[in-house]
Amino acid sequence: MTTPPRGTTARRAVPDLSVVVPAYNEERRLGPTLDALVRQLAAAGDRWGDWEIVVADDGSTDATREIVTLRRDPRLRLITSPRNRGKGHALRLGVGASRGRRVLITDADLAVPAAELERLDAALARGNAAAVGSRAVPGATLGDRRHPVRELLAGAGNLLIRTTAVRGIRDTQCGFKLFDGEKVRAAFAASRLDGWAIDVEVLRHFQRADWPVAEVAVHWSHRPGSKIRPLDYLRFPRDLIRLRLPLPGPADAVAAALFLALSVALYAGRFFDPAHRYLTDSLQDQNQWEWFFAVTADNIAHLRNPLFSDLQGVPDGVNLMANTAMLGLSVPLTPVTLLCGPAVALSLATTLGLAATATAWYRLIVRRLVPQRGAAFAGAALAAFAPPMVSHANAHPNFVVLFMIPAILDRTLRLCAGTRVVRDAVVLGLMAAYQVFLGEEALLLAALGMLLFAAAHTAVRPREARAAVRPLLRGLAIAAAVCLTLVVYPLAWQFSGPQSYTHLDHGPGAANSVRALLTFAERSLLAGDADRADALSLNPTEQNAFYGWPLLLLALAITVALWRRPVVRALAFTAAAAAVLSLGTRVRVPLTGAEVPGPWAPLAGLPLLESVIVSRTALICAPVLGMLLALAIGRLARARSLGTQYAGLLAVCLALLPLIPAPLRSEPRAEVPAFFTDGAWKAYVRPGESLVPVPLPEPTAAAALHWQIAAGLGFRMPGGYFNRPYGDGDRSGVYGVPLNWTASLLKDVRETGVAQVIDDRARDEARRDLAYWRAGALVLTPQPHDGPLRATVDKLVGRPGRWVAGVWVWDLHEGEPTRDAPATLPSSGNGKQ
Repeated sequence: MTTPPRGTTARRAVPDLSVVVPAYNEERRLGPTLDALVRQLAAAGDRWGDWEIVVADDGSTDATREIVTLRRDPRLRLITSPRNRGKGHALRLGVGASRGRRVLITDADLAVPAAELERLDAALARGNAAAVGSRAVPGATLGDRRHPVRELLAGAGNLLIRTTAVRGIRDTQCGFKLFDGEKVRAAFAASRLDGWAIDVEVLRHFQRADWPVAEVAVHWSHRPGSKIRPLDYLRFPRDLIRLRLPLPGPADAVAAALFLALSVALYAGRFFDPAHRYLTDSLQDQNQWEWFFAVTADNIAHLRNPLFSDLQGVPDGVNLMANTAMLGLSVPLTPVTLLCGPAVALSLATTLGLAATATAWYRLIVRRLVPQRGAAFAGAALAAFAPPMVSHANAHPNFVVLFMIPAILDRTLRLCAGTRVVRDAVVLGLMAAYQVFLGEEALLLAALGMLLFAAAHTAVRPREARAAVRPLLRGLAIAAAVCLTLVVYPLAWQFSGPQSYTHLDHGPGAANSVRALLTFAERSLLAGDADRADALSLNPTEQNAFYGWPLLLLALAITVALWRRPVVRALAFTAAAAAVLSLGTRVRVPLTGAEVPGPWAPLAGLPLLESVIVSRTALICAPVLGMLLALAIGRLARARSLGTQYAGLLAVCLALLPLIPAPLRSEPRAEVPAFFTDGAWKAYVRPGESLVPVPLPEPTAAAALHWQIAAGLGFRMPGGYFNRPYGDGDRSGVYGVPLNWTASLLKDVRETGVAQVIDDRARDEARRDLAYWRAGALVLTPQPHDGPLRATVDKLVGRPGRWVAGVWVWDLHEGEPTRDAPATLPSSGNGKQ
């Protein structure tokens, strides 16, 4: 590369105008173009102030470089590339080397006369950040035209650009554009394309940054010697696809890989052998979720309604939409479930879903808060792997697989800008509809968090809030219309279909305490205390706070240190409000024993909110604290004092160390009796009949769901683990199936180990219940207290069971005159099991 004599550039003031000319083998056209540019700029006197011309040579093999160097004009600069990489690469070098307050980019053929610069400059003077020469707006004139085929291809290309990448600009490819210098250098620095689509990428950058772009009519005349080759017409759509689906940078790819590694490490106990390992702290939820995946795949494979199943809860069945079946994952993972089994599908969904969630938070933080990748990584890791998220990772994929939530937040924020309201609203509606099939409660909590943030942001930035109200409300209305159009039938099935319920009461103990917010979680690698955590939560899967006092002190310090930033104040309020709401309807005052009404009290009876486990509102704090952490680390990265940086990072590490989770506990899975795996059950269950496990499956003992999966979902059974209405006209939701007489009797024997006294009245009750279930047989697997259970069933049925393929079986068809007819017993019709 040749440059002016040493010291010339340093002494010269920053030029008012830089002209950048990309060139590749332009020895025939470049000379006249440079002459015309110099003549035009020099003739204008002081009109353009100090100016420079930067020729960006893209690895030419002819005399292009010599044309510049032989002129020995200090206002001409040559930037070279060792090899030909494309117009985009040449412009990135040339614009990056420019220094002008304004930058004109013109092609080497000067198809637009230099005199047209006046029109573009007038557009910038009106407040635009870019002025694009156009052949397609009123007032444009054309001299010599291109070949008709090229005209046709160019027209098709412009249509494709307008519909996919840059809206509102009719001609992005005209090689004559004037830009604000600082903005165009930033746009080219962020660009990645090396080909002809660089113009589209840069203009797209301007639009996404809300920098105004004007399209200006110019005179254009075709010049022979074009460097566009036939293959370039194929590469151009490829580059447009890369714009729409941008590849991550190296730092982003490393972050995603680290999130995946963290997720695999967390699930290591099950991930490498999901079919034979069970997450200990999932209680019975792993059985339930595998059943959801299995039954969904079975419904899809047999073209049945994916919103309902009659395999549990005989004879009423299960409303899958009213349960957390997560159809947004279980349906697309149907091939995996059918080929590898639901245990593998569930393991992949949770492990990959958790990593995808962390990556989504990372992208949101980078895009909206801090550009430093390390700061964004730390914030996203806290958002996805915070103690309550790790607790839910045991058993609740609907609170782990949250990759749509950051995308919904980002799209909602785009509505506030008011630039592309309809488009963003439609996309938001589609995202919300998909999230409904991933988890409605997570979407509800996200909406609550956004409302809290909006209220706080309105208080600290009222002018911005007023400007955003109209496009936001308009966009939300459009998004709601799109979303409801797609989910109205599933929601109608959920709330009004078979086995739907009105609300779900979670009983006492569903709220957090102040102590729970300050205490460390059970799975904390350094400070976990299972007994203390269990005493402050519903169970190991519902430890919805446990952020620890060091993190909360750090968040307070961040808020104080960065108080001047409105976003910090809004985030701090959101976290504090969510934490206070999670305390429930009654709040115990620490150290006093007194209780006062909680802030959740006026919300507890509202539709939808009445079914929320109130302690889960503290989940909102996880991403908010992650964002505050990212902002703090980003600020530390810019601190001038190394001492400040080291002290701040030390405080961050001390607060985060107790939150590092240990891998989730797992244990070997109990073998499924051969009675189910070998198909022996088929001899005892006729069409329309059910198989009755002893005792019946329920939320605290749901291994029978795993047996049913092992049997290929070939039989139905009463009882189960799912949500349904209580029955007898009461549509309040309950976990599991309300127990009838026989189910209650068998449960008591299992829990006490004492065989019950059975008389004729008891046998009559059992006969009615078995008829209601249309039972073909009862099955008892080896388990604690199986002796008293077997003795009780012997008395109920009136004969001993038989040992078949590893289980005790009572065939209810024995003694019938014909083996072809089902058992006919009177039905009680009581509707409970």
